[in-house]
Amino acid sequence: MKPSLSLLIAVGIISASSLAYEILLMRLFSIIQWHHFAYMMISLALLGYGISGVFLALNRDRLTQHFPAAIMANMLLFSLAAPACFLLAQQVPFNPGEILWAPRQLLFLFGIYLMLTLPFFFAANVVGLCLYHYKNQVSLIYAADLFGAGLGSAGVILLLFSVFPEQLLTVLMLSGIASTLLVSIDSFDRSKYGIIASVIIGLAIIFTPTGWVTLKVSPYKSLNQLLQVPGTKIIDRYSSPLGLISVVNSETTPLRHAPGLSLNATTEPPEQLAVFTDADNISVITRYNGKPETLGYLDQTTSALPYHLKPLTDILILGAGTGSDILQANYHAIKHIDAVELNPQIINLMQIKYADFAGHLYSKPNVNLHIDEARGYLATTRKTYELINISLLDAFGASAGLYSMAENYLYTEQAIQEYLRHLSPGGYLGITRWIKIPPRDEPKLLATVINALKNAGVRQPGQQLLMIRGWQTSTLIVKNGVISAEEISRLKQFCNERSFDLVYYPGIAESEVNRFNIQQQPFLYQAAVALLGDQSQAFIDAYKFNIEPATDDQPYLFHFFKWRTLPEILSLLDSGGSFLLESGYLLLIAALVQAILASLLLIALPLWLWKSKLGIEPESNSHLRMLVYFFCLGLAFLFIEIGFIQKFILILHHPLYAITVMLSTFLLSAGVGSYFSTKLSCVVGKSAFMLPMAAIALLSIAYSLGFESIAGFLLKMDSWGRYLFSIMLIAPLGFFMGMPFPMALAKISQTAPALIPWVWGVNGCASVISAILATLITMQFGFTVLIFLAVILYGVAAWCFPKMAATTGV
Repeated sequence: MKPSLSLLIAVGIISASSLAYEILLMRLFSIIQWHHFAYMMISLALLGYGISGVFLALNRDRLTQHFPAAIMANMLLFSLAAPACFLLAQQVPFNPGEILWAPRQLLFLFGIYLMLTLPFFFAANVVGLCLYHYKNQVSLIYAADLFGAGLGSAGVILLLFSVFPEQLLTVLMLSGIASTLLVSIDSFDRSKYGIIASVIIGLAIIFTPTGWVTLKVSPYKSLNQLLQVPGTKIIDRYSSPLGLISVVNSETTPLRHAPGLSLNATTEPPEQLAVFTDADNISVITRYNGKPETLGYLDQTTSALPYHLKPLTDILILGAGTGSDILQANYHAIKHIDAVELNPQIINLMQIKYADFAGHLYSKPNVNLHIDEARGYLATTRKTYELINISLLDAFGASAGLYSMAENYLYTEQAIQEYLRHLSPGGYLGITRWIKIPPRDEPKLLATVINALKNAGVRQPGQQLLMIRGWQTSTLIVKNGVISAEEISRLKQFCNERSFDLVYYPGIAESEVNRFNIQQQPFLYQAAVALLGDQSQAFIDAYKFNIEPATDDQPYLFHFFKWRTLPEILSLLDSGGSFLLESGYLLLIAALVQAILASLLLIALPLWLWKSKLGIEPESNSHLRMLVYFFCLGLAFLFIEIGFIQKFILILHHPLYAITVMLSTFLLSAGVGSYFSTKLSCVVGKSAFMLPMAAIALLSIAYSLGFESIAGFLLKMDSWGRYLFSIMLIAPLGFFMGMPFPMALAKISQTAPALIPWVWGVNGCASVISAILATLITMQFGFTVLIFLAVILYGVAAWCFPKMAATTGV
């Protein structure tokens, strides 16, 4: 029996919708919460597929007797569950910052996790039932599944450019209904088809009114906090995969945003509009009438320091955004400005929608605009600058650990070295950051910069550094050369006039620091002196937060958590110590625990309880080898997949792009590898499994050790070239990674078919855990360790396979 074309299309639609839903959830939770949830979405999607495998193992015979009705029911349930589960999850009063002192938050998190698993469970049921019903046409069903998944991952990215994320939930619901209609065409006679079609279309019309889904953004995000001010309202919203842009106007209370403004400032900003990305990370569009004197307030911020050290003419601004740094440069009459901005929608706001309001800032003759990522732009140019400016590119919450899991390749040792290579002799790199007490990212940034200078051959890094702070921001200056006495004199004058505090310059005395914006101790001065001294590593080890230098192998500038500090933090919770918490990392730990519990309770336990029904005879030796083999595969596959998703963020410039490209490439190439694995087994025989294992190990190690060269090569290409070569690099790896599982499964299905539910369950448990565990390993030890650990796991699986095969009689 051959599946009809309409059924294959329906399977493809459901698979596309399932993967699109997974990626969409990452975007939605980045808006209503934070970046924490990205890898949890991969885990819960895999949990849904794992539970489905157990469910079908126990009920597939009964369900296949009612095949058309069963898959139609699951399609409709997916359609309803996709939006409904998200809407319900929004109502859960979850706050990651309360995890340590409010146990109910763990229950809320677990509830969200299980709730969002349901749509994936229903989607997996559709594919699984079709595979079982059409046993002799597995390749067709599998092809439809893979093609749909690949289309869905790419399609959702394209849709996010024109459709708001919450509206895409309606699209997914309608896609499930469309797939149901396609199945009903071949499954029922005309009269029943007409009735069913009428009912389904009627439901679609009733339940999909415009604006029926609204996002419930966390009250702790800065957009919601601003909207509490009377007279403020959102006047524009724009969607893109890079973020949801919200423009806010304050009609009653004037909006004034000037981070780090001196307490001595006498001028105030002109009229401003607030711009938020994903309801956080505020920037402003400032009304500009072309008169530089109206911008005097920008000279009263710490980021203005490099303009006072010496005259500048040619500068580079990384992360130009809504133009505040360009306005500051215009105030200082800079003749040539190269401005780099990644998000084209921000550029569109400045060049079209609010061009008159902003004084056509990006159209000024001295401004040369580049729509690119910072390191991507620098990799393609040999030009050098007198100043490279990076100012407040992250939300204030980043310093508090809210973005601890966010990979950021702008502040790594390799990035700093790239910036220094593009400075002209005597040029400056200026980095402005938020101040957080106790200091976290400033000491970590200092450690990173000092290491970068040392690795670049600078023997005395302290001779090239300046640092100041105000009450809200700090600015670090790295010079391509030795700081002169004249520059130190200008530095002191700048700080005295604005009541900014000196933090470091070559030869500074402790009596010169902590004079204006007084802290309990001169924390940053102490950190700078210690990090430049001979005992810098001892200082890093003893510091209460993780301030190890960030590298491309561990690009987590905002990961500050240290396990040994946790008891102290817990003891201070009752006395206001919650500000010491790194909630992002703790949420990841909680997610790992719940993933382990959910996979054991919902996959492993049912298999154990119903093992007699499944006809599984307990044979300890074969079972142990089988469990180890498939458990290792489940961990190793996701370790490599997650590892390269995180690594390719540097090349593809954004987490969502990297997730989409890597997931779809691994998925499709693994499917092709799975198809060819049966032919390989027939040709090569029992030793066939060694070929893919060896290929996986060689490719993984080669990519990991050579990634710096790979990234350097790809970053010089245009967007299409980077995407194409990324796919070409990953496809062979995914091809071989798709072989070990089906090769072993085929052997077991021939000799011990009753074991199949067990291998699905064990592999499912490992997969659910590995998506989160991989992120934790990377944060603690780096990408290279994660990849090598995956290779070791594949090696253990290769060692187990012949013994398992011999024991099971293969």
